[in-house]
Amino acid sequence: MCHADAVDILQAESTRFGGITTFLKAGSLCEAKYLPFSSHCAPTMHLHASLASSSFYIAEYFHDHERIENMLFDGVAQPKGGCVYPDMSKPGVGIELKHKDAEKFKIT
Repeated sequence: MCHADAVDILQAESTRFGGITTFLKAGSLCEAKYLPFSSHCAPTMHLHASLASSSFYIAEYFHDHERIENMLFDGVAQPKGGCVYPDMSKPGVGIELKHKDAEKFKIT
């Protein structure tokens, strides 16, 4: 799509598209093609990786994913004034699974 100039903004998602490494590769491709880069869904998962991309433009952020993240994880970045900021005091993406709350979704 990028090589064919078929997109104005490339949107990638690590949870369905090869993880964070592939997400960062998509961002690098955008940088090489001078295309804006956007994250799709999973705003907390993509926050740090998005900020590491010089071509990053905008994050998709909507209620369903925000609700699920807050339901299952502690440490979810909360919007402030229309922006989301990472908590740099925590390792990784800064979240921890709420094991007790997630137990009812366990597949055995």
